[in-house]
Amino acid sequence: MVSLTSAESVANYVPTDRLKPVRIWLYVVALMVLAMVVVGGITRLTHSGLSITEWEPISGAIPPLNDAAWQAEFANYQQIPQYRLLNVGMSMDEFKFIFWWEWGHRFLARIIGFVFAVPFLVFLFQRRFSWNLALPLAGLFVLGGLQGALGWWMVSSGLETLTSVSQYRLAAHLSAALVLFLALIWVARRLGPAHAVPTDAARGPVILLLCLVFLQIVAGAFVAGLDAGQGYNTWPLMDGSLVPDGLDAMAPWWKNIFENALTVQFIHRTIAYVIVIYAAALFFWKRGAGGFAGANGWLPRIALLILLQACLGISTLVLAVPLPLALGHQALAFMLAGSVCAWLADITPRKASA
Repeated sequence: MVSLTSAESVANYVPTDRLKPVRIWLYVVALMVLAMVVVGGITRLTHSGLSITEWEPISGAIPPLNDAAWQAEFANYQQIPQYRLLNVGMSMDEFKFIFWWEWGHRFLARIIGFVFAVPFLVFLFQRRFSWNLALPLAGLFVLGGLQGALGWWMVSSGLETLTSVSQYRLAAHLSAALVLFLALIWVARRLGPAHAVPTDAARGPVILLLCLVFLQIVAGAFVAGLDAGQGYNTWPLMDGSLVPDGLDAMAPWWKNIFENALTVQFIHRTIAYVIVIYAAALFFWKRGAGGFAGANGWLPRIALLILLQACLGISTLVLAVPLPLALGHQALAFMLAGSVCAWLADITPRKASA
């Protein structure tokens, strides 16, 4: 992750009221990143992500404005395997439906870049933060640009031989978005007023929880990339048993982790069980050790989010991935990760200003 330790001391020497607009700006950008993830989920579930076959960072912001331009875009789409193997005979109206979702996803990414860059320059001019913080924030802007490049790298995997994008590249794209989202949350929390840190606060268990949630989101990307949620739509049994046969059907063995839909879904389920059990143990431990005072007040909220996420995940699975539930499941996963990150930021001691 981009180094952001400077944020830990900036709040100590910059008046809090001058940093409030900066915090609001960072939260707004984080919310927009979350919205982009949701729109990205729609493009995935509606099979819209390959409808635009060229990456034009500047001119691509302008959609087709006449029939000739629409025909040209449609002709490009008709050259890729997804059209030839899955959507042959698609009408122009059907193409426009998937085109607009992908165009909206890319346009939102451009808007996020604008919303980040302009206030950044304004705040820098107003001297609301020092260069010690400006440089890490500029690093976040670069990370956002990398996210766009990863998005095109992902799309390009489905233009020549595949009918959808590579699950490996999808996972990389989603992981980069999650890193950006968490970095924004972290900096915003570190620039706010210091929170009361209970004497029993320990970062190790919170870091482990954040790692588990991060790993689960990456595993979910592989589930989405393989459409693994479209099969084995029963719970708690999977293919008739708790541990189904065929988890090691591929050789070499490691390919099952990333390419065997049965194994990928089983891993996603298993990590979910681990998170639920671990969060429950953490909840009862904290309740007995000192309660939920100060920054530990995050834990009951996080426990509730985990419970809701588990119920939503099960519902999404048994109902064969309906669009609203699938999007809610993805959005709630990011909200859960953001909450754990906020908790970690609040219990991390702040460095004294130089």
